[in-house]
Amino acid sequence: MTKTYHYQPKGVCAREITFELVDGKLHNVQFVGGCNGNLRAIGKLVEGQDPQQIANLLAGNDCNGRGTSCADQFSKGITEALQQG
Repeated sequence: MTKTYHYQPKGVCAREITFELVDGKLHNVQFVGGCNGNLRAIGKLVEGQDPQQIANLLAGNDCNGRGTSCADQFSKGITEALQQG
């Protein structure tokens, strides 16, 4: 089963994060805005991975003292998606 999620991050350069959960794994992660090269790399690194493990790994990552980052916001988006089921 495939479900697509759209998350509106807060406090970061990225304006939207989309990803799919396919049979319990992350796929097709895309960031709109932000540091294109770094965020595309995150998408490649997490492809096919367990979403809870990725959320735990990225949670709390900080960008220049903002208290959050695109990776941290992605973690929040994953957590929200998992809570929705």
